[in-house]
Amino acid sequence: MRVTGQQDVDDESAAVLRTVGKVIKMCRERAGLTQAELGTAIGYSEEQVSSAERGRRAPKPQFLEAADQALEASGVIAGLRKDVEEARYPKKVRDLAKLEAEAIELCAYANTVVHGLLQTPEYARALYGMRRPLFSEEELERLVAARMARQEIFDQQPAPIFSFVQEEVTLRRPLQGRMVMRKQLERLLEVGQLRNVEIQVMPTNREDHAGLAGSLQLLKLKAGDTVGHNEVQLTSRLISNPKEVQVLEIRYGIIRAQALTPSESMAFIEKVLGET
Repeated sequence: MRVTGQQDVDDESAAVLRTVGKVIKMCRERAGLTQAELGTAIGYSEEQVSSAERGRRAPKPQFLEAADQALEASGVIAGLRKDVEEARYPKKVRDLAKLEAEAIELCAYANTVVHGLLQTPEYARALYGMRRPLFSEEELERLVAARMARQEIFDQQPAPIFSFVQEEVTLRRPLQGRMVMRKQLERLLEVGQLRNVEIQVMPTNREDHAGLAGSLQLLKLKAGDTVGHNEVQLTSRLISNPKEVQVLEIRYGIIRAQALTPSESMAFIEKVLGET
């Protein structure tokens, strides 16, 4: 998975949206309604109905729910909500989410921001809102929703094992102000209480640091393989070469050893929260 560029709709997403559009059209024609009549019934314009049926635009959940009721589709249209939501996410996010869903263990070192799986919606929105060039409001909402959807992995059964190491600066950088950061620190303390999650902090005053080459992520998959993932600027890279993965595993092991222990880290985060 090597991806560059912005969030254009890819072929896979387009195919899903076309299929959804065909289902909506089939149900509408079966009900004997025109696009204009369906639009009037559910509070959308004829053009919006047409765009959804042609797969040009991802219909919002409200559209799907309203169309399902108006067309008496018995959940057929409303049941497509998850497919549509996933189709709206950038391909690199969908690919990463699929890998994470296959992981029995996930290890990650984050040196600039709080790791995506640990972020609150407010923190994620602040991050995406700072990107340049600017995202549109629609793109921003789509990206935040995609990031939050990835966190469903915490509810997966059997539960994977998670290990996170956060650089101290990520806990102190007040993105979008004090309240956003307080909520984020509280979220770290909450997730850190889960039995399958360990969160550690790498103090800024460490004289020896194995993670200065940048952030990294390791995923140990059910099939027995281990892959690495790295994202920087416009590039998202999946690392499957065994020798390269081995280097990342060695580095992450040292990073964990150099960081505060999980219990020390929880106390440290509580201290930072009290200062924020």
